[in-house]
Amino acid sequence: MKNRSSAQNEFPLMEKGENNVVLFHPHIPKNGINEVTNTLNSRWIGQGPKVDMFEQKFSSKFANGNPSIAVGSGTDALHLAYLLAELKEGDEVIVPVFTCTATNIPFLYMGVKIIFADIDAETMNISVAHVKELINEKTKAIVCVHYGGLPCDMDELKAIADEYNIPVIEDAAHALGAKYKGKSIGEISDFTMYSFQAIKHITTGDGGLLTFKNKNLLEKSKRLRWFGIDRSAKQGGIWENDIYEVGYKYQMTDIGASLGLTALEEFDEILSHRQNILKVYNENLVGFNDVKLIGTNCTDREHAAWICTIYVENRLALQSKLRDYNIESAQVHYRNDRYSIFGKRRHNLPNMDMIEDNYLVLPLHTRMSGEDAKRVCDVIKTGW
Repeated sequence: MKNRSSAQNEFPLMEKGENNVVLFHPHIPKNGINEVTNTLNSRWIGQGPKVDMFEQKFSSKFANGNPSIAVGSGTDALHLAYLLAELKEGDEVIVPVFTCTATNIPFLYMGVKIIFADIDAETMNISVAHVKELINEKTKAIVCVHYGGLPCDMDELKAIADEYNIPVIEDAAHALGAKYKGKSIGEISDFTMYSFQAIKHITTGDGGLLTFKNKNLLEKSKRLRWFGIDRSAKQGGIWENDIYEVGYKYQMTDIGASLGLTALEEFDEILSHRQNILKVYNENLVGFNDVKLIGTNCTDREHAAWICTIYVENRLALQSKLRDYNIESAQVHYRNDRYSIFGKRRHNLPNMDMIEDNYLVLPLHTRMSGEDAKRVCDVIKTGW
């Protein structure tokens, strides 16, 4: 295998500045500060009525009214999904090798065996063809990540999962507002997780949410979120309640939910702005031979435009050129099999091997304008 030391990213984080185009920037809703202040002046600042309201409004908008459980992070939400799917020590789960480590770290808590699948080179989503090769009777779930906000091939993944009578668990951390064949991400699979970390489409400071189709799992999910305790019964003063399952401290707070609620009010505007930035990249870079845009050829799904990723030769030279013009770029996510916690053994994954040194993420957030994106494109098109 070739020496990859030359592909290291040595660029420090760029500070916000008048002429700088940073890679990410949190979106704080117009009414967010007032709503948080009101919450701080109320009785409830931990998990309270605003968390309930956020769950209801989110589910109505994105998940066809399915049960939703709001938690402290997307990682919390994924761990709950894996527990509710009854995965246990020794089970095998097929997962994407290319994702934030948060997708796969909860399996290490549980002793679940991780089976890494290759990427689709056109989208950087999980390869359906490789999933078909990997699946067997030991497989107990398929996890997919909608990279950058572009939905995976859900019909094909669901068909594979149905054949083996196992769930599909969607990591939709990037995909809030995305659609697949007219259906919102959140109403397709058994479990769908969302992230509200600082730089996602909407933020609760840090937070996450899990939606699921089986309404019978709602009470269990609430117990697992709060130490295994039936919280409503405890608040009712019934001290005979037993704790018979191990739970966690995974709750969202009303402070975070205040930001989330105000962000939902302007979500359509947020999504439209992000999609327009991605459109500028597409219109200005498609046809420029030195750059390949990832995920631009799927016409049966709607991109949520969390990030824009390009494939280039000599990535570091382009990063350096962009930095000279006060434009920040990075790889953001990495193949998980490079990390010691997952065994630090690169698997034979041809598409990931081919692309891993040459993908680059360009700035995309609501503090950018279309003109900013055009400026990025103009710099790229001068060469590097």
